[in-house]
Amino acid sequence: MSQAPRESLHQIFRDLHAERVRTFDPAVLQINIDQRKTLVETSDRSGFVKAGDTLPDFELPEVDGGTVSLDGLVRSGPAVLIFFRFEGCPACNLALPYYQRNLWPTLKDWGVELVALSPQVPNKLVAIKQRHALGFQVASDLGNELGRKLGILYTFDAASQKQSLASGRPIGEVTGTGTWELPMPTVVVVDSGKVVRFADVHPDWLLRTEAEPILAAVKAAREASAQGKKQGALRATALRASGG
Repeated sequence: MSQAPRESLHQIFRDLHAERVRTFDPAVLQINIDQRKTLVETSDRSGFVKAGDTLPDFELPEVDGGTVSLDGLVRSGPAVLIFFRFEGCPACNLALPYYQRNLWPTLKDWGVELVALSPQVPNKLVAIKQRHALGFQVASDLGNELGRKLGILYTFDAASQKQSLASGRPIGEVTGTGTWELPMPTVVVVDSGKVVRFADVHPDWLLRTEAEPILAAVKAAREASAQGKKQGALRATALRASGG
C-alpha cells in the first residue's frame, strides 16, 4: 500500500495568504507583502548560518521551566532547532503544529531532540506551547543573542514600525524585548559534534522548511555518526591487536 503524501507547509501558507487577500485591508496587507519582498531582495545571505559552521554553545530558558543547552540537545546525537518569530504570529501558529504533526513523531522515535526558539520572553512565549500542546521544547532566545550569531535577524522597516505602533501593541512590547528585531524563520540540523549539517533560512516568513528535507538531513547525520563510531571501534580493535 502506498504511503499517503505528507501535507505541504507551503500549501498551508498559500491558503493563509489567499485568506488574507480576501479579508485584509489591502493597504495593511501591502505593508506585510512589501516587508517580506524587501527582506528577500536585500538580506545578506552570506551571513546566514550554513552547513559546516560550528554552533556556539548556548543555554536558554525553556518556557515550562528549566533550560535548554546545546550540550544537552546533542548529547546522544543530532538535534533540530527551529527559529520562529513570536507567539502571536499567525504563520508560526500554523508552522509549529505542522512540525508537531509531520516532524516530531519521527524525531521522537529516533531519539532526536527538537526545540523551537523565539526571542519572546518565556512568560509570553509559553502560550504557543500550551495552545497547541506541543510535545517538543520551546525556548526563549533572550536578546536574540543566538539568532544574531547565526545572522538570521531582521528589523521592521519604517512602514511596518508605523503600522505596529498604530496597532497599539508595538512588536517590542508584544515580545517583551523592546526592540524591532525578529528572527527570520530558520531550521538548523546540528550533529553531536555541534557542526551544522543543514540550515535553511527564509527571509520571507510565509516560506518555511518542509518536513522532508529536515528528516533527510537528520537521517544523514545519524548515519554519519554511526559510521564514525564503527570506524572508531575498528581502529581501536586494530590498535589492541597490534599491541599498541
